[in-house]
Amino acid sequence: MTTTREPQRLCVENVGQIKKADVTFGDLTVLVGPQATGKSIFLQFLKLLVDPGHVLSELKKYGLDWNRKVDAFFNIYFGEGMGTAWKPGQSRISLDDRDVDIEKLVSRQPKAKRESLFFIPAQRVLSLRDGWPRPFTDYSAGDPFAVREFSEKLRLLMEQEFARQPLLFPQTKRLKSELRKLLDRAVFAGFGLRVDKSRPQKRLVLGGEDGGGLPYMVWSAGQREFVPLLLGFYWLLPPAAVARRKEIEWVVIEELEMGLHPRAISVVALMIFDLMQRGYRVCISTHSPQALEAVWVLKLLREHHAEPEALLEVFQTPKTQPMRKLAGSVLGKEARVFYFDPTTGATRDISALDPDAEEAGQSGWGGLSEFSGRANRVVARAVASSQGELAL
Repeated sequence: MTTTREPQRLCVENVGQIKKADVTFGDLTVLVGPQATGKSIFLQFLKLLVDPGHVLSELKKYGLDWNRKVDAFFNIYFGEGMGTAWKPGQSRISLDDRDVDIEKLVSRQPKAKRESLFFIPAQRVLSLRDGWPRPFTDYSAGDPFAVREFSEKLRLLMEQEFARQPLLFPQTKRLKSELRKLLDRAVFAGFGLRVDKSRPQKRLVLGGEDGGGLPYMVWSAGQREFVPLLLGFYWLLPPAAVARRKEIEWVVIEELEMGLHPRAISVVALMIFDLMQRGYRVCISTHSPQALEAVWVLKLLREHHAEPEALLEVFQTPKTQPMRKLAGSVLGKEARVFYFDPTTGATRDISALDPDAEEAGQSGWGGLSEFSGRANRVVARAVASSQGELAL
């Protein structure tokens, strides 16, 4: 199947806290930087510009109206209070070096079109209430579109595709067996994830099929964060004999590390590699040094033409034929990393991930390795000083 690789570049200027975010996408694109530097706004703009017809028609379908005004639209799409983010005469957006007229975009007549980008938001834990996905209309009009749409997709997934499949994990038709085993150890600790239909309202519980089960509110924080993410992956991995949902070309995942132990983060990284192998183009935002270390490893192994087994060894993954195929595919992909600098409000391409670079944003991996580097230097000085005193 031939898929388009557009767009290649998105530039957002003078919107909210962003002065200039200029990103050229790879097969995997990683956004790093402190909170409130504009990463989420940027990714939501990507969704809007890739799927304008879908976004506008969905909003209209649920009775939302912005009277063709940009500020009113921003309050609905990005969330309440975001109407002032757009500054007429100053704000600018370009897609592949072509300016986008936002006023014209939000004034167009909504026409339902196929969706090309699937968005998994950082606030995904909000999608489950008492262990069941919330519908779009269960949120307030001021909640971000990305959160509401993701929640609605999970609801439809549960009501339609899993209506007669009470066991959600392990689910043999959605993930590679090697990934299921790793997830079982890192997240579920031997508990299955299933639908409890013993009450008037269905709910997700952890436990076997022999009745009972642990309800949502007694799950660990990591399990509550991970289950919506898992269901998002399920939505992207149809059970039929096809690798992906044919209409979806882009996947955005915000803060994949939310609530997760480092071992679980490693498994999620492998799941992202699986998406890349299937032909999805993936964009993630992260505050996890470990997530960026995975990208660094991928980059160096790719540059030095390493065998797929080397990547599997890093992730302590069984060297089975399916996993070798996955690793070999991912080592042929391009990863790019961009730092959202809070001091300048601009982005910098730090894809080299060079720890010896003179520029702090590059050497410190956008702030994710600053603490460990500083701690190493201070401890090294303290040890050297102590040894010097002992020598005297």
